[in-house]
Amino acid sequence: MTDDRVAAVARTFDGLAHVYDRSGVEFFGPIAAGLVEALALTPGERVLDLGCGAGAVLLRAAHAVAPGGSTVGLDVSELMVATTREAADALGATDVEVIVGDAQDPALPAGAFDVIASSLVLFFLPGPAAALERWRGLLAPGGRLGLATFGERDETFEALDGLFSPFLPPTMLDARTSGTRGPFASDHGMIAMVEGAGFVDARTVSLDLAVRFADVSQWEAFSRSTGQAAMWGFAPEAEHDSIRAAAAALLAPHADADGSLAVRQRIRYTLARAPIES
Repeated sequence: MTDDRVAAVARTFDGLAHVYDRSGVEFFGPIAAGLVEALALTPGERVLDLGCGAGAVLLRAAHAVAPGGSTVGLDVSELMVATTREAADALGATDVEVIVGDAQDPALPAGAFDVIASSLVLFFLPGPAAALERWRGLLAPGGRLGLATFGERDETFEALDGLFSPFLPPTMLDARTSGTRGPFASDHGMIAMVEGAGFVDARTVSLDLAVRFADVSQWEAFSRSTGQAAMWGFAPEAEHDSIRAAAAALLAPHADADGSLAVRQRIRYTLARAPIES
């Protein structure tokens, strides 16, 4: 990324480090578990998690490659890295390293990893195809790649995001992050982008995730504990009550018998491997 963009992303996630993935909504955890399962990690492997966030993938991967394996997590946010280090220490995960860095162009040694995982990160990068080429060089020959991105989701999710659209700058109105444009919009697009970056045997599998909120207040807490917090920041304070009311109306038809609200999101896992040099 450019220096300005790196700094902006770092500031956003530094501000979220104390609340990230702590709203009580099961979202990042199930997505991470699905990615680790799809990668079929085995003891002794060396894993790199790019854009590791609060460690949802990293810590699960560390468990999967023990004993004898190692995991490195990289994130642009210093405070997120510090939080993840604390979580690793609390679990007694001794073969986990967490470092600050730019996922667009990680400053790591070539061929040092057996597996690269990246969950809900690639679409934020300014040059995803170029990033994938750089990532391929970090893998040992035949090493595996696993990406989690968004597939189709409930129309209600689209409408909830749309509540913020009138207040957002053009740079935030990027449909890549919701999987509605470009390579992120389809299985074929992801496979073509990954293979275009030099990977082979690319394929996709999916997870249908029911995202459940106890009530609209928990939806708000969830949205404020993810990158969507920036959207609240752009919306004037005077508009927040109307956003909450509109969100409540959108979520109401999804109420179950216990009063909880469930909306669906499909997660696309794109899997591939680096070629084995002859």
